[in-house]
Amino acid sequence: MSDSDDDIPQLSAATLAALQEFYREERDGLVQSTAPVDKYSVGAVEEDWRMSQFWYSDETATRLVEEVIQEAGKGGRIACLSAPSVYQKLKQGVVEGSDGVSAVVLEYDRRFATYGQEFIFYDYNEPLALPEDVAPQSFDIVLADPPYLSEECLNKVAQTVKYLAKGKVLLCTGAIMEEHAEKLMGLKICSFLPKHNKNLANEFRCFTNYPSNLMS
Repeated sequence: MSDSDDDIPQLSAATLAALQEFYREERDGLVQSTAPVDKYSVGAVEEDWRMSQFWYSDETATRLVEEVIQEAGKGGRIACLSAPSVYQKLKQGVVEGSDGVSAVVLEYDRRFATYGQEFIFYDYNEPLALPEDVAPQSFDIVLADPPYLSEECLNKVAQTVKYLAKGKVLLCTGAIMEEHAEKLMGLKICSFLPKHNKNLANEFRCFTNYPSNLMS
């Protein structure tokens, strides 16, 4: 999976400097492993900004899980497309209603294969290369967070979303993608501002094709 470096969501200068220092210490064996015991903890799989991975803050992940649970309805099916931290928060079972829905995570990073049958390998460059048992229009809501801020990437992710979704779509991406999100999937920008554990220089927003509580 590749794309222009200019299309990767950018870390703020202070966050990038701290992260580079962490990687230096990790390389030199100075960082002790503090991996959470719970495999569904956000951070159980460390984010890799070189793969354009940026996990949501706990508050944002919780808010997005509340949204998809409400919109999927009891017994609903949820697809988390390139949004593993939302999937993880959902599977923790701490958000009301999480035990009444099912979810899968579609990801390029095979470290998430630890989630068994709920992991679906996904490369946006092959938007319809999905397992045969993933039926079209089989998810009550699809939450997508494309890895790159480019029309080319969003166009391919949109193909996947349209294949998976019965109707409802929740997209999280850079504000600069607003025009493309509306053109490709008929999505409208929400007022809710998603935040990440590591500060990004890019402004991120949510977009939906249905009346959402994230609008206000």
